[in-house]
Amino acid sequence: MTLRALSPTVSVSAQLSPDVMPALAASGFGRVISNRPDGEDPGQPTVAVMEAAARDAGLAFAWIPVTGLPGPDQVAAVAELLADGAPTVMFCRSGMRSAAAWAMAERLKGADSQELRAAAAAAGYDLGRVPL
Repeated sequence: MTLRALSPTVSVSAQLSPDVMPALAASGFGRVISNRPDGEDPGQPTVAVMEAAARDAGLAFAWIPVTGLPGPDQVAAVAELLADGAPTVMFCRSGMRSAAAWAMAERLKGADSQELRAAAAAAGYDLGRVPL
């Protein structure tokens, strides 16, 4: 598991496995957001398995599946969840869709697009083509 910090409270990752949930909770995270549609890749843990593992570890869990760029409803849902400032890990196949969803949600709140792109770039994600 490689977590990449986008902000002091939000990190992103490629696909997580159910067995890392206790470590996330022990590290101070309080929530996991999955941006991965079920069945995207063979062998990928289902959202039901991921949610059960997160909840068993004491983590809140939300599923906001994204295919391609996040749409307005997905961005609004991410923004609503992140508004409380709880330490959160977001994941998808590579972390890119999660990084884009985070940046678009932050932009809704008025964050500067260049600062968002720089934070994502520092974490290894190029949001140059993401409409911010």
